[in-house]
Amino acid sequence: MKIIAPSTGSWIVFLAAATGGAHGFTVRPEAPTSFRMDTSLNSIGLYYSTSTGNTETVAGYISTAVGVEAEEIGNVSGDEIMQHEAIIVGAPTWHTGADEQRSGTEWDQWLYSTLPKLDMTGKKVAIFGVGDQESYGDNFCDAAGELFDLFQARGAEMKYGHTSQEGYNHNESKAVRGDKFCGLMCDEDNQYDLSEDRVKNWVSQLKKEGFM
Repeated sequence: MKIIAPSTGSWIVFLAAATGGAHGFTVRPEAPTSFRMDTSLNSIGLYYSTSTGNTETVAGYISTAVGVEAEEIGNVSGDEIMQHEAIIVGAPTWHTGADEQRSGTEWDQWLYSTLPKLDMTGKKVAIFGVGDQESYGDNFCDAAGELFDLFQARGAEMKYGHTSQEGYNHNESKAVRGDKFCGLMCDEDNQYDLSEDRVKNWVSQLKKEGFM
Protein backbone atom coordinates (compact mmCIF):
# COMPACT_ATOMS: atom_id res chain seq x y z
CA MET A 1 0.00 0.00 0.00
CA LYS A 2 1.31 3.40 -0.94
CA ILE A 3 -0.06 6.59 0.62
CA ILE A 4 0.64 9.99 -0.87
CA ALA A 5 -0.35 13.19 0.90
CA PRO A 6 -0.46 15.90 -1.78
CA SER A 7 -0.43 19.62 -1.07
CA THR A 8 -4.17 19.88 -1.61
CA GLY A 9 -4.81 18.17 1.69
CA SER A 10 -6.49 15.05 0.20
CA TRP A 11 -5.04 11.63 0.81
CA ILE A 12 -4.49 9.39 -2.23
CA VAL A 13 -4.31 5.72 -1.32
CA PHE A 14 -3.17 3.10 -3.85
CA LEU A 15 -3.82 -0.53 -3.11
CA ALA A 16 -1.61 -2.86 -5.16
CA ALA A 17 -3.26 -6.11 -6.16
CA ALA A 18 -1.42 -9.41 -6.68
CA THR A 19 -1.64 -8.91 -10.42
CA GLY A 20 0.32 -5.71 -10.10
CA GLY A 21 -2.68 -3.54 -10.87
CA ALA A 22 -3.61 -0.63 -8.69
CA HIS A 23 -6.82 1.10 -7.86
CA GLY A 24 -6.81 4.59 -6.44
CA PHE A 25 -9.43 6.35 -4.36
CA THR A 26 -9.51 9.63 -2.49
CA VAL A 27 -10.25 9.97 1.21
CA ARG A 28 -10.88 13.56 2.27
CA PRO A 29 -10.06 14.34 5.86
CA GLU A 30 -12.67 15.99 8.02
CA ALA A 31 -12.46 19.73 7.63
CA PRO A 32 -11.18 21.49 10.73
CA THR A 33 -13.78 23.34 12.74
CA SER A 34 -13.40 27.11 12.74
CA PHE A 35 -14.19 29.02 15.92
CA ARG A 36 -14.80 32.74 15.89
CA MET A 37 -15.42 34.68 19.04
CA ASP A 38 -17.94 37.52 18.87
CA THR A 39 -15.86 40.24 20.45
CA SER A 40 -18.64 42.82 20.10
CA LEU A 41 -20.71 40.95 22.68
CA ASN A 42 -17.81 39.89 24.89
CA SER A 43 -16.80 43.53 25.21
CA ILE A 44 -20.13 44.50 26.84
CA GLY A 45 -20.80 44.21 30.57
CA LEU A 46 -24.27 44.48 32.13
CA TYR A 47 -24.46 45.20 35.86
CA TYR A 48 -27.30 46.04 38.23
CA SER A 49 -28.44 45.79 41.81
CA THR A 50 -31.97 45.43 43.12
CA SER A 51 -34.13 45.59 46.24
CA THR A 52 -37.55 44.29 45.22
CA GLY A 53 -36.65 42.59 41.95
CA ASN A 54 -37.89 45.32 39.60
CA THR A 55 -34.40 46.33 38.50
CA GLU A 56 -33.53 42.68 37.98
CA THR A 57 -36.58 42.35 35.71
CA VAL A 58 -35.48 45.28 33.54
CA ALA A 59 -31.90 43.99 33.52
CA GLY A 60 -33.32 40.71 32.23
CA TYR A 61 -35.02 42.50 29.34
CA ILE A 62 -31.75 44.22 28.48
CA SER A 63 -29.85 40.95 28.79
CA THR A 64 -32.17 39.32 26.26
CA ALA A 65 -32.05 42.27 23.86
CA VAL A 66 -28.26 42.62 23.94
CA GLY A 67 -27.33 38.96 24.32
CA VAL A 68 -25.14 39.24 27.42
CA GLU A 69 -25.55 37.99 30.98
CA ALA A 70 -26.71 40.43 33.65
CA GLU A 71 -24.67 40.36 36.86
CA GLU A 72 -25.29 41.81 40.32
CA ILE A 73 -22.72 44.51 41.01
CA GLY A 74 -22.07 43.17 44.51
CA ASN A 75 -20.43 40.11 42.95
CA VAL A 76 -18.17 42.07 40.61
CA SER A 77 -14.64 43.34 41.21
CA GLY A 78 -13.13 46.43 39.67
CA ASP A 79 -10.82 44.28 37.54
CA GLU A 80 -13.79 42.42 36.07
CA ILE A 81 -15.67 45.53 35.05
CA MET A 82 -12.53 47.02 33.49
CA GLN A 83 -12.31 44.11 31.04
CA HIS A 84 -15.22 45.55 29.05
CA GLU A 85 -15.13 48.29 26.45
CA ALA A 86 -18.80 49.14 26.97
CA ILE A 87 -20.71 48.88 30.25
CA ILE A 88 -24.44 49.08 31.00
CA VAL A 89 -25.29 49.82 34.63
CA GLY A 90 -28.63 50.19 36.39
CA ALA A 91 -30.13 50.79 39.82
CA PRO A 92 -33.40 51.50 41.63
CA THR A 93 -33.96 54.49 43.90
CA TRP A 94 -34.81 54.05 47.58
CA HIS A 95 -33.07 56.80 49.53
CA THR A 96 -35.22 59.51 48.02
CA GLY A 97 -33.92 63.02 48.46
CA ALA A 98 -30.42 61.84 49.40
CA ASP A 99 -27.40 63.55 47.91
CA GLU A 100 -25.54 60.24 47.60
CA GLN A 101 -26.04 56.50 48.12
CA ARG A 102 -29.54 56.83 46.69
CA SER A 103 -30.12 53.28 45.49
CA GLY A 104 -30.38 51.42 48.79
CA THR A 105 -28.48 48.52 47.19
CA GLU A 106 -24.95 47.17 46.75
CA TRP A 107 -24.26 50.13 44.47
CA ASP A 108 -24.12 52.43 47.49
CA GLN A 109 -20.91 50.79 48.69
CA TRP A 110 -19.43 49.90 45.27
CA LEU A 111 -19.68 53.44 43.91
CA TYR A 112 -17.75 54.92 46.82
CA SER A 113 -15.26 52.14 47.56
CA THR A 114 -14.45 50.42 44.25
CA LEU A 115 -15.25 52.92 41.49
CA PRO A 116 -12.92 55.68 42.81
CA LYS A 117 -9.97 53.31 42.25
CA LEU A 118 -10.77 52.81 38.57
CA ASP A 119 -9.70 54.88 35.58
CA MET A 120 -12.69 54.68 33.25
CA THR A 121 -11.18 56.87 30.55
CA GLY A 122 -12.34 55.65 27.15
CA LYS A 123 -14.96 53.28 28.57
CA LYS A 124 -18.45 53.67 27.13
CA VAL A 125 -21.13 53.63 29.83
CA ALA A 126 -24.92 53.59 29.44
CA ILE A 127 -27.31 54.02 32.36
CA PHE A 128 -30.72 52.58 33.18
CA GLY A 129 -32.84 53.30 36.23
CA VAL A 130 -36.02 51.93 37.77
CA GLY A 131 -38.39 54.05 39.84
CA ASP A 132 -41.97 54.73 40.93
CA GLN A 133 -43.51 57.86 39.43
CA GLU A 134 -46.71 57.74 41.49
CA SER A 135 -45.24 57.27 44.97
CA TYR A 136 -41.92 59.06 44.41
CA GLY A 137 -42.64 61.48 41.60
CA ASP A 138 -40.29 64.11 43.01
CA ASN A 139 -37.34 61.70 43.05
CA PHE A 140 -37.98 59.48 40.05
CA CYS A 141 -34.90 57.37 39.25
CA ASP A 142 -32.58 59.70 41.19
CA ALA A 143 -30.01 56.92 41.65
CA ALA A 144 -29.53 56.72 37.88
CA GLY A 145 -28.32 60.30 38.00
CA GLU A 146 -25.85 59.36 40.72
CA LEU A 147 -24.50 56.52 38.59
CA PHE A 148 -24.12 58.93 35.69
CA ASP A 149 -22.24 61.56 37.69
CA LEU A 150 -19.83 59.15 39.37
CA PHE A 151 -18.91 57.19 36.25
CA GLN A 152 -18.46 60.45 34.37
CA ALA A 153 -16.16 61.71 37.14
CA ARG A 154 -13.93 58.67 36.53
CA GLY A 155 -13.55 59.58 32.86
CA ALA A 156 -16.19 57.36 31.24
CA GLU A 157 -17.91 58.42 28.02
CA MET A 158 -21.52 59.09 29.05
CA LYS A 159 -23.09 60.32 25.80
CA TYR A 160 -24.94 57.10 25.02
CA GLY A 161 -28.58 56.15 25.47
CA HIS A 162 -30.11 59.44 26.60
CA THR A 163 -33.89 59.32 26.22
CA SER A 164 -36.90 61.62 26.06
CA GLN A 165 -39.05 62.37 29.12
CA GLU A 166 -42.16 62.10 26.98
CA GLY A 167 -44.62 59.49 28.24
CA TYR A 168 -43.57 59.75 31.90
CA ASN A 169 -45.57 61.31 34.76
CA HIS A 170 -42.88 62.31 37.25
CA ASN A 171 -42.38 65.77 38.71
CA GLU A 172 -38.63 65.88 39.29
CA SER A 173 -35.67 63.60 38.65
CA LYS A 174 -31.95 63.88 39.30
CA ALA A 175 -31.52 61.62 36.27
CA VAL A 176 -32.38 64.47 33.88
CA ARG A 177 -29.56 66.10 31.92
CA GLY A 178 -30.72 69.06 29.87
CA ASP A 179 -34.18 68.07 28.70
CA LYS A 180 -33.54 64.30 28.56
CA PHE A 181 -32.99 61.41 30.90
CA CYS A 182 -29.34 60.39 31.14
CA GLY A 183 -30.33 56.86 30.13
CA LEU A 184 -33.31 54.51 30.05
CA MET A 185 -35.83 54.95 32.87
CA CYS A 186 -38.49 52.34 33.64
CA ASP A 187 -41.39 52.19 36.08
CA GLU A 188 -42.26 48.59 36.93
CA ASP A 189 -44.94 49.74 39.39
CA ASN A 190 -47.05 51.93 37.12
CA GLN A 191 -45.85 51.37 33.54
CA TYR A 192 -44.60 47.78 33.63
CA ASP A 193 -46.37 47.08 30.33
CA LEU A 194 -44.08 49.60 28.59
CA SER A 195 -40.74 48.38 29.94
CA GLU A 196 -39.94 45.64 27.46
CA ASP A 197 -40.63 47.83 24.42
CA ARG A 198 -38.70 50.70 26.00
CA VAL A 199 -35.74 48.37 26.42
CA LYS A 200 -35.90 47.15 22.81
CA ASN A 201 -36.02 50.71 21.50
CA TRP A 202 -33.19 51.75 23.79
CA VAL A 203 -30.92 48.91 22.71
CA SER A 204 -31.60 49.81 19.07
CA GLN A 205 -30.65 53.39 19.90
CA LEU A 206 -27.40 52.25 21.54
CA LYS A 207 -26.47 50.30 18.43
CA LYS A 208 -27.13 53.30 16.19
CA GLU A 209 -25.02 55.49 18.48
CA GLY A 210 -22.07 53.12 18.19
CA PHE A 211 -22.19 51.92 21.77
CA MET A 212 -22.05 48.30 20.63
